[in-house]
Amino acid sequence: MFGQENKKDLHNKKIKDFLKAVLGISPKNTELYNTALIHRSAADNSSVSGHSISNERLEYLGDAVLDTIAAEYLFKKFPFKPEGELTEMRSRMVCREQLGTLSRKIHLDELISINPHAHPKCAGGDAFEALVGAIFLDKGYEKTKKIVLQRLFFTYYDMDTMLFEESNFKSKILNWAQKNHKKISFEHSVEPNGRDRRLYRVQLLINNKSFAEGLDYTIKKAEQLAAEHACEKVEEKKKSM
Repeated sequence: MFGQENKKDLHNKKIKDFLKAVLGISPKNTELYNTALIHRSAADNSSVSGHSISNERLEYLGDAVLDTIAAEYLFKKFPFKPEGELTEMRSRMVCREQLGTLSRKIHLDELISINPHAHPKCAGGDAFEALVGAIFLDKGYEKTKKIVLQRLFFTYYDMDTMLFEESNFKSKILNWAQKNHKKISFEHSVEPNGRDRRLYRVQLLINNKSFAEGLDYTIKKAEQLAAEHACEKVEEKKKSM
């Protein structure tokens, strides 16, 4: 029992050290940040209400806050861009893959409590959204916006490359297939995840054989991710020839 308490105290200290070193904040409500880093596979069922404690509710909140921060930033930075282009750029800023990569860059993924038998693909991105939700509740919107933009996005992203790079990977892989006389098709399935939001898995097939896949909460984004992975594989094959 004493060993478990020691382990918990050490984990809490690591979280506090992370918040100070990476985000520049001292938490008012430490429990919020602890909860933000509990994956549903390691949910604590000991709450008084009888509901399991995980980061899912904070993830839901953080997702909305991130969308708002990105939308406000882009709206002010590009006053003459049409709605469609702003939406596309916002998607690139806060897509699950970007957030997962950012989670690894700041070593947030090392602080997530996960059942060792679970192998979730989106745990880093989910935890990042939950962390943003925790910061919002603890520090308010303006402070959260400052941290997300200055401490994270501007520090760890190449913003110009991210916002203006060619992102329609579906069109790219379809064009490649047409030039090389290949047949591209997509197969969709719903991933069981015990949540209200559906998680879609998209398989990209070349000549009816599985070649790449994508996982996201919308079919459109999952298709783009599958197409992006397919483009990467095609490029790797070109280099090895």
